[in-house]
Amino acid sequence: MKISSLTDRISGEGAAAWEIHGQAQQALAKGEDVIVLSVGDPDFPTPAPIIDRAKQALSDGDTHYAMVPGRVALREAIAADFQKQSGVACDIDNVYVFAGTQNALFSTSLILLDQGDEVIALEPMYVSYEASLGIGGAKLIPVAQPAENNFRPDAALIKQAITAKTRAIVITTPNNPTGVVMTYDELQQIANLAIENDLWVISDEVYTDVIFEGEHLSIASLPGMAERTITINSLSKSHAMTGWRIGWAIGPKMLAPHFDNLALCMLYGLPGFIQEAAVTALTDQRSASLSMRDIYRRRRDLVSRELKKAQHLKVLIPQAAMYVMVDVRNYGMGSDEFCRALYMATGVSVLDAGAFGKSADGWVRISFTLGDEVLVEGCRRIVKFLNER
Repeated sequence: MKISSLTDRISGEGAAAWEIHGQAQQALAKGEDVIVLSVGDPDFPTPAPIIDRAKQALSDGDTHYAMVPGRVALREAIAADFQKQSGVACDIDNVYVFAGTQNALFSTSLILLDQGDEVIALEPMYVSYEASLGIGGAKLIPVAQPAENNFRPDAALIKQAITAKTRAIVITTPNNPTGVVMTYDELQQIANLAIENDLWVISDEVYTDVIFEGEHLSIASLPGMAERTITINSLSKSHAMTGWRIGWAIGPKMLAPHFDNLALCMLYGLPGFIQEAAVTALTDQRSASLSMRDIYRRRRDLVSRELKKAQHLKVLIPQAAMYVMVDVRNYGMGSDEFCRALYMATGVSVLDAGAFGKSADGWVRISFTLGDEVLVEGCRRIVKFLNER
């Protein structure tokens, strides 16, 4: 029987990148000797006070429908946190709660983009962007952040990509997979283009709390940008809450009723006990995110130091996030071939960064979301594999 053409729009070329990761996860579940460095899932447990708050809410009977936009207490906490970090005036009417950043991006694309619109996305970009942004029939226009420039944005390339059909620019700062933190000047150039061409900006800022060098700046804080920016974030990385599925979008108040209508037919609100736990994360457990950041910084330095033992391997030291990017083009194979060969030979799974965009072809993303001993062993296997070639 016939199915919708929408299924073609949500397949996305990046989906194939997860094949090796899936094999590694299955092997790990069987007790095989594999090391999974291909996913950004923190190995830390969610802080105990957050879990305790969810348990208490469940014990108190918090198992019924919750407010569709998100509970007032949670939206107040999100608004206060964003205002403190960015300096942008924000209240609960600017905040809409979603089931994670992915759900927020998906919903934002449906609200802002029409069939035939074009949306510029700076790549390398997260592998699901293509499908999420194109779900309603918009066309994704990738713009490279060139490897030769350490994957930093180039405003001239963005300007060249703007047409009469362009409706939005999507940025990620800090970036996954590169760990780049955009500077004030880089963001101001993008803001100028958005204002000059009357464009929306969708800003994915999920790694805000995992910055090692540089300073996070929300593009919404620049003059004339709050009214045209949707800022997306979550607790997944900052508080080791990937499985809780709690995220949000912050934008102009005019969008609230449209998000509300969409959520009514798609989500109908998040579980109340999860929202209560999220309030605790944002109000009482900020120090936990700082502790995790410090551990990630140490792991970044550890992994970078170990990988540099490989001959001819270029290691890009990230300013933020939980990944190291390495250039494997000197080894006579593409990044996809490299990932497959490495896994077959060593049991170490890493991710082909080419799935994040053409500018990352020949690069591989290595996560440092495991303990030190496992990371050192994973790096040892990678270095041995490379130095024997």
